[in-house]
Amino acid sequence: MKLFQRLLVAPAALGLLSPLSVSATEVNLNEISNYSDVESVDFANSFDDNLSDQSTLLAGGEGLVDSDSFDGGFSETTSATFGVNFYAGINDDDDAAPNQEDNLMTGYDFTIGLTTSFTGEDSLDIAIDAGDGASEGIVEFGGDGNAGALTVDEISYTFPLGDKTTVIVGDNLGASTLTTKACVYGTPSDTLDECGVPNGYVGNDGPMVGVSYDFGNGLTAAAGYAGENADFANEEGVDGYVVNLAYIADTYGVSFAYGALEDDAAAGTVQDNMGVDTFFALNAYFDPATEGFPSISVGYENGEDASVVGDSDGITNFMVGASWDEVGPGSFGIGMGTHTNTVEDTDAQYMYEAYYEYPINDGMTITPLIFTKDVSTANTDDTTGVMVKTSFAF
Repeated sequence: MKLFQRLLVAPAALGLLSPLSVSATEVNLNEISNYSDVESVDFANSFDDNLSDQSTLLAGGEGLVDSDSFDGGFSETTSATFGVNFYAGINDDDDAAPNQEDNLMTGYDFTIGLTTSFTGEDSLDIAIDAGDGASEGIVEFGGDGNAGALTVDEISYTFPLGDKTTVIVGDNLGASTLTTKACVYGTPSDTLDECGVPNGYVGNDGPMVGVSYDFGNGLTAAAGYAGENADFANEEGVDGYVVNLAYIADTYGVSFAYGALEDDAAAGTVQDNMGVDTFFALNAYFDPATEGFPSISVGYENGEDASVVGDSDGITNFMVGASWDEVGPGSFGIGMGTHTNTVEDTDAQYMYEAYYEYPINDGMTITPLIFTKDVSTANTDDTTGVMVKTSFAF
């Protein structure tokens, strides 16, 4: 019930918002709770000066307590972050729905993030979002597209075990949640944001558990598992696994991941005897931190598709991107890579993009993006998109 009471904060927060956007400023729910002391109100329109003015709400607004003592309750470090994005864009795409090619399309999404720490080292995190960002002309920005419905998108609890080990358990999260990917390319696009390894860092969003270990001096290792709510860690459910090793130094980093995802589309299999797609992923970056020089990020993965029989089961992807942190008032980046899996013995289909991200003020950022995607289908033009994202944070 305490978790349910915490979630009641979300509708109240929504009522304070105009249809703008958000990204991250902490809200002091402790101050809000000071106006919620129902025991201090006399319904005969008189006030008792001797009553305590200390709120019986816990510091994070989690619920009422029976006394003025907060001992044994939730911690005082509950915070909320908010994020809203507005999207607009045109997509020249032969695969677009009828009468939608070259149309200017718009959308939005909205996110509330609630975080509570009970010990100062752990973290209970809940993501609540809504949006209408699935239009063809803006889909490359990866906005939420749940038709404006407010939903609990993710929930997780992260805690340390000793000084070097971190554990996470959650739902609607990928197996790779605690992994480290050596990539600093800051693209807003949903495709190249994967840094050339869309399969190796397994998602399979669902109930999950992960663990990471910090060896020190930049060397870390991690592993994770994600399954299905109705078939968690058994033969009938689709299971995903990942192991990861990374080294991050001051100006460069490198990471390796091995991912495995059960494939219920594999030929001749039954649900309790599925094939397994496997992938090896390698990423690296170099950031000289020198004015005028860009950071360079690269990624490559190689895998095998268990649903394919024969010599065409190999899959590869790659990406390379360069970004400059200070170009005028903002940052600039260019990149290219595969936008779909390259199947063995077929031609790769590439995506090329450029973006510029600049802050208008502390709470507002505008990011234009232009891209083109190769299409290998005969008599089909390449896809080109021009998009703008406006983000608000508070």
